[in-house]
Amino acid sequence: MEKRRIALVGAPVALGASRPGCAMGPEAMRIAGLAEALAELGHEVSDHGDVAPMRADDVSLEGHARHAAHIAGWARALDEAAYGLLKDGRLPIFMGGDHALAMGTVSGAARHAHEQGRPLCVLWLDAHADFNTPTTSESGNMHGMPVAFYCGEAGFEGILPAGRPTVAPRNVFMVGIRSVDARERELIAARGVRVFDMRAIDEFGVAAIVRRILAEVERIGAMLHVSLDVDFLDPTIAPGVGTAVGGGANLREAHLIMEMLCESGLTSSMDIAELNPYLDERGRSARLLADLAASLFGRQVLDKVSTLATVKGLQNAA
Repeated sequence: MEKRRIALVGAPVALGASRPGCAMGPEAMRIAGLAEALAELGHEVSDHGDVAPMRADDVSLEGHARHAAHIAGWARALDEAAYGLLKDGRLPIFMGGDHALAMGTVSGAARHAHEQGRPLCVLWLDAHADFNTPTTSESGNMHGMPVAFYCGEAGFEGILPAGRPTVAPRNVFMVGIRSVDARERELIAARGVRVFDMRAIDEFGVAAIVRRILAEVERIGAMLHVSLDVDFLDPTIAPGVGTAVGGGANLREAHLIMEMLCESGLTSSMDIAELNPYLDERGRSARLLADLAASLFGRQVLDKVSTLATVKGLQNAA
């Protein structure tokens, strides 16, 4: 396993969501031992503290976008942070904070990928599609808009410079989706976003789906940003989220995804979003997220070769 230079960055974005508490997410991840878990695996880990939003008083969006100038300030700051860390050869993990943070983190990763002459793919692990715009959103909550933003949908002018690199919608892979607004559904279909909802997971299995996604990322030579929302997981195992939706991924499915990502070696940046410690049960969700991140970067019970040898031995004995 390749040892990585991992940079932990707090992104305590909270006003993109309707329920308070996400601002405490980064500190909860630190207390859960994320840095220590990654360092034990042999990676070089540095904690860069929490990002602070830039000023964005010049931003005023048409339609319904709550706290638009504030979220724009976060997008600008996180865009710079992601771009700078990637350019420095580090693998940033952004600890959220609500999912509006991805407006900046993915944009910065897309800018870096563009300079490298490579596309950026996004693995969006979430219950929600987050493809609303200020003109389609009913709530106006901007944590429901980041995918539309970094894919270049209209309605977000002025947040980041015009002509910025965006992500091709066909390079966005949504896994675990189970809550989509009617207008979002139309936009996703029209733009060609590739969606694997919970029915697809039930029908085909998560391994087959992730294998297909990773093969496509490798085929086009892309960088890969993994964006993990707590509500991707079933709320029975991860209750610390303000937008819980039943029927999510179970513990084994989530770890399998992380292990497959680890084996691929393709991940270049990551978000952990929507952790709300106020709604958690004694840090249960934060510890699970730290464990999942550790799986992505190499933690395993036994190496795969040993496991396959055991299976093969049983088959031969039969």
